[in-house]
Amino acid sequence: MGRGLAVVSAAVPAFLPFLLALFLLSSVLTPLHIAAVGAPHSPPSLSASASASASAAGERPVVFVLKIEGEITEGTYLDISEGIESAEKEGASAVLVEINTPGGLADAMLKTSESILNAKVPVVTYVAPEGAICASAGSLILISGHLAAMSPSTTVGAAMPVVIGAEGVQKADEKTIKFFAAHFRSVASARNRNETQAERFVTENDVLSEKEALERGVIDIVAADESELLREIDGMNVKVSGENITLNTKDAILYFREKSLRSRILEVLSNPQIAVILLIVGIYGLIFGFMSPETYVPEMVGAICVVLALYGMGFFSVSAFGILLIVLAVILFIAEALTPTFGILTTGGAICLVLGALLLPKEPFMFSEGVFEGFLMTVVGVGVASAAFFLFAAAKIIRIRRKKPKVGELMGRTAKVIAEINGEGGLVKVRGEIWKAKSVNGEKVSEGETVEIVEREGLTLLVRKRQ
Repeated sequence: MGRGLAVVSAAVPAFLPFLLALFLLSSVLTPLHIAAVGAPHSPPSLSASASASASAAGERPVVFVLKIEGEITEGTYLDISEGIESAEKEGASAVLVEINTPGGLADAMLKTSESILNAKVPVVTYVAPEGAICASAGSLILISGHLAAMSPSTTVGAAMPVVIGAEGVQKADEKTIKFFAAHFRSVASARNRNETQAERFVTENDVLSEKEALERGVIDIVAADESELLREIDGMNVKVSGENITLNTKDAILYFREKSLRSRILEVLSNPQIAVILLIVGIYGLIFGFMSPETYVPEMVGAICVVLALYGMGFFSVSAFGILLIVLAVILFIAEALTPTFGILTTGGAICLVLGALLLPKEPFMFSEGVFEGFLMTVVGVGVASAAFFLFAAAKIIRIRRKKPKVGELMGRTAKVIAEINGEGGLVKVRGEIWKAKSVNGEKVSEGETVEIVEREGLTLLVRKRQ
């Protein structure tokens, strides 16, 4: 048994980096893709103080540009709210929110929309660049702006809330759909937009091109780029906090505000896909850390990952049943490693892990289908990798148990005391294995000292202090 545990524990440091690498890959590739899309449309940034000074001096007006790219999460809300607050303090003429998103978390969508609705500076929402999408949760953010615009070859809509289950992606219950439909309608009414069409985004999953959105009163203008948009809206009147304001945006200086480190971190952690991976890695790390005393690395990595996962899960509802299934999966995997059943427990563990990860997110989401496909692939990938690892560990344990013990190999070797050896015995570690030990002359040997192996009695080693 001890040798089997040693094999599993020794393999853990190689397994944890694999899952951590999977986590980093998931969180890093998306920002790189976004940067590649957005870079050609981003002129050089200016400092906020310089922009405000230019505006105060009666020179060119300043427009803050904020970007919503990729999935809408808690980090998105933080970035938009901080950007609007900064624009208000700096006296910007307007805020331009550029949107290119497949959707996101419902709660983050509602809070982002609320920030725009309560802004004390004109906010122009704009689906850009050409070919961009404003799906699901992005639709509400678009119609929340004081003015709404789209680039050519863009789309908006498909905002029916959905939930994740063992059967896959399904539409939310009627109560949830009615709530979001009414909210979309309310926001559209506040901005004098087509209430019926806004409601149909939720109830009928309508998708509109930029021309259709303009014809149906969902947006106010179609513009090819920022420059054309700012020229077209210059001189338009909007109501901000109950006051009529005339926009001054012609030849404006564009200030592309960078995301704060805090918003970037929250953007990653509040992604359910990342939270699931962190939780699984954390549970594995803690369990294997307790199985392998004095290694410290697995439990340290596990504790950090669990804390990060719980922090990230604070931004979306979590199913207790999903967590229980994940914990059961880990227990079955460990049981397979300790008492190999030739894959029976591993199969059950893999099924529980996949189902638990799929059932973990509980709140209704507003994503496009492509996002769920990526989530499913990640979950299945983690389940298969976990099953493969524990089958490998079980096979190694079986092979070791079938070998005839060679006691002579231990005689004369040195071992490290990891639990004080006294009259009742203690523990020593030799060749990565933990053994019970007794002193040949009955003397106490303190933890951390080195001893020499003299003989073996069953599963207990007889040792003496090294001379």
